Amino acid sequence: MEQVKCECGHVNPIGTVLCEACGKPLEEVPALLDMRYEGSARRSQTYNKTIIDKIWNFFSSVKVGVWLIVITLIASAIGTIYPQQMYIPPTVSPAEYYEQQYGLLGKWYYALGFHDLYSSWWYMLLIALIGVSLVICSLDRVVPLYRALNNQRVTRNEQFLQRQRLFSRSKVESDETAWRNIVDKLTKRGYRVREENGNILAEKGRFSRWGPYVNHIGLIIFLIGAMLRFVPGMYVDENMWIREGEIKEIPGTNGKYFLENKKFIFEVYEKGKEKEAFQAAIDRIGSGMMAKNYQTDVVLYERIGPVVPGEEPKLKKIKSFSIRVNEPLKHDHYALYQVDFKLDELKSMSFHLTDKETNKSFGKITVDLIQPEKEYDLGNGYKVQLLSYFPDFYFDENGNPNTRSKVPNNPAFVFKMFAPDRPKGEVSFTAIRQTIEPLGNNKYKMAFANIETRNVSALTVRRDFTLWILGVGGAIFMIGLIQGMYWNHRRVWIQRINDEVLVAAHTNKNWFGLKKELESIFHDTPFVMPIDQADKRL
Repeated sequence: MEQVKCECGHVNPIGTVLCEACGKPLEEVPALLDMRYEGSARRSQTYNKTIIDKIWNFFSSVKVGVWLIVITLIASAIGTIYPQQMYIPPTVSPAEYYEQQYGLLGKWYYALGFHDLYSSWWYMLLIALIGVSLVICSLDRVVPLYRALNNQRVTRNEQFLQRQRLFSRSKVESDETAWRNIVDKLTKRGYRVREENGNILAEKGRFSRWGPYVNHIGLIIFLIGAMLRFVPGMYVDENMWIREGEIKEIPGTNGKYFLENKKFIFEVYEKGKEKEAFQAAIDRIGSGMMAKNYQTDVVLYERIGPVVPGEEPKLKKIKSFSIRVNEPLKHDHYALYQVDFKLDELKSMSFHLTDKETNKSFGKITVDLIQPEKEYDLGNGYKVQLLSYFPDFYFDENGNPNTRSKVPNNPAFVFKMFAPDRPKGEVSFTAIRQTIEPLGNNKYKMAFANIETRNVSALTVRRDFTLWILGVGGAIFMIGLIQGMYWNHRRVWIQRINDEVLVAAHTNKNWFGLKKELESIFHDTPFVMPIDQADKRL
């Protein structure tokens, strides 16, 4: 496509509406000029041939950008209807949890990926598309706008001046005193005055025109920070449950750090032992129910050497620490926060292999409810095999024993008991306060002996290398917002043509403020105050 040369000599890109230098309309325009982009040529309105042009034009549309934001906001709102996967018990299947808790809607909620919304590929795609839209929208407008403002001359075409919203025409004799007076007034008002061939261009607040694009830069940086959260190592927000006496790998550290729960401490406010200000609250909630402090005494370890699958890690102690609410353990940019606890979780259960008639015991077994053994040898020909273990036992809809989770909330067992006179063994289903002999009457039974419990701590592991990026993006966005909202780009043209003086003025917003300012500037001068031609047309 050929470029367009104006009569003033300036060569304009194809699609330019107003000459970038003198402002002369290069095609049919309305009575009052549309000055949003100075009439400059935008790529999206000029080229529409190749596939690249069509993609560019699609994403340069403000309407497309708004729709992308609306769709993302709606998806984000739907993601708050039910809890995200990170907030449900880690020991249950998400697919089963959402369907069991919320029915058909929960099933669809999981199937459509709303259970892990902010990590889903399609949500990340929406964020990326918004970023692409912001970049293309900005480039499509800021480049031609900058070029037009940079190329504008002091002397403008007469049609350009006449079609400005604020315009006046005066017959003024050549009076250098009046001319210098108007220049001084404009200068005092903060205008940058340029003179050329006896004509004046006064301009101030041009930097406000870049406010929306500074906004876009801030948003783009913010979106980049949000997307970097899904790059491994940049952001960690994991939950871990750790039992007393347990050494466990800290999630999100790639096997580098381990944590040992030495002891969990739970303290409550006791009636009669606290300050009077606490007594009313204790009475309302109940004695022994209001938590005063809960903490986990831990030891932090670091792995020595590389990660070898199946091999026990060699650990080096880093530090001991007491994690309390709002007092996290911090190391190597990681922070471990105390968020929850569970008191008296079942640790092990003990049983005696006994004769049902005589209650004689032939030995005792202790079943670890987290890592049970398959067989327990009692000696003298007596042994017990653990055929099945149901940590959180219930009967399903078909009447078969099943487990809701791997947490030992309601343990049940299928034991096979062997004795010298029962070499083939007897099968017994044993649960809390319940024993079933599925294959007929048994001679032997597993008699409950005792249980052992321990406390469990819930910790949140966090690490965030994106926070400063989000902060920078947010700060730049606010700068652009202030820049665009609290300043105006104002221009005043004063031009001599023969024996007349033409005055025109334009602002990107706040026309009332500009008119009030011009009234004070043109007061006591021979120049006619510009009138609002928009009001005149009405």
